[in-house]
Amino acid sequence: MATNENLPPNVIKQLAKELKNLDDSPPEGIKVGVNDDDFSTIFADIEGPAGTPYENGVFRMKLILTHDFPHSPPKGYFLTKIFHPNIASNGEICVNALKKDWSPSLGLRHVLMVVRCLLIEPFPESALNEQAGKMLLDNYDEYARHARLYTSIHAKPKTKLKTGAISESTTALNVGQTHTSLCNVDQKTLVSGVAPLQQPSPLAPTANIVKGGNNLDQPLTADTAVSGSAAPPSLTMKKEAGLAKLPADKKKIDARKKSLKRL
Repeated sequence: MATNENLPPNVIKQLAKELKNLDDSPPEGIKVGVNDDDFSTIFADIEGPAGTPYENGVFRMKLILTHDFPHSPPKGYFLTKIFHPNIASNGEICVNALKKDWSPSLGLRHVLMVVRCLLIEPFPESALNEQAGKMLLDNYDEYARHARLYTSIHAKPKTKLKTGAISESTTALNVGQTHTSLCNVDQKTLVSGVAPLQQPSPLAPTANIVKGGNNLDQPLTADTAVSGSAAPPSLTMKKEAGLAKLPADKKKIDARKKSLKRL
């Protein structure tokens, strides 16, 4: 996990969103990754545009974000050797988007797209590689031959960038939002006084029978299911006691009748 010590928290939060967006919807021919040790170093693999001397090559570059980013532009470097007027022998990139044309409103997506466009249309007038710039102006075919040679030797497909680190970093930054949403649910419960409905546990036994008045298990009937409860045991016991009392009263009446007949 990156330490992110060089950037303020608000910048890290915005940067994480942009990196996640680049990972979910990458620009054409560009794949972005982050450094596990330093979140302020952004890596990108750029595919050589078709129809250029850089076609079929994969060029790795990096953007270094300083502590005052985005007020100051990132510094861009090619890690893959390339023969290009606007890229120095040490990999430094000369493009206006990283210099005088920089604005805090410009994002990493814009910078990466500008760098890839530089492979399509170089600017020999502001060359860092003077040999490449002069060759491009004087003899394009010779320039293209040199560029294709560099591409075939150095710009072979690289090991894939660790794009998963982007998801891990953004997930860590969004943990606080998850806790906040959980807290909001608890607050709503306290205000309303009604606890949220809970799903029954798959381990909890299901009650299919109810206790009858005679303490025997009875099947769950439709009436019981609708009412949601069985008849109270006390009512059932009273009813049964009343039925048992009727035969005893009848016996007493019969005995009185027999006594009257004798008289």
